[in-house]
Amino acid sequence: MSERTKSPRRGMCAAILTLEAIAFGLVTPVLITVSHLDKGPALSIGLGLMVACFLLAGMLRKPWAYDAAWVVQFGAVAVGFLEPMMFVVGGLFLILWASADLLGRKIDRERAAAFAAYDADR
Repeated sequence: MSERTKSPRRGMCAAILTLEAIAFGLVTPVLITVSHLDKGPALSIGLGLMVACFLLAGMLRKPWAYDAAWVVQFGAVAVGFLEPMMFVVGGLFLILWASADLLGRKIDRERAAAFAAYDADR
């Protein structure tokens, strides 16, 4: 992969999704023990969102994966209705995701413009 095709946006967003996947894995036992949610729904929610984050982190070469990851971010905040602390954790991940996605888009645009200006000067 050449330097021109590397995307800082993809790298930052994949890192956020990976960290979020770990958090979902850790929140699963909390849903069972602290929130007294039945094991089936708790495993479905926690591990389902964890797997979704891992899969989306690997699929960020496709533009639709970013949209799907936005849905996961709102899902993370929605888990707060089951465990109120997840409003805080999910909100923090939403802020991190938004920052990585929006800043990454800006960096990608500026890099493309810089490479285009460089090529025009050559």
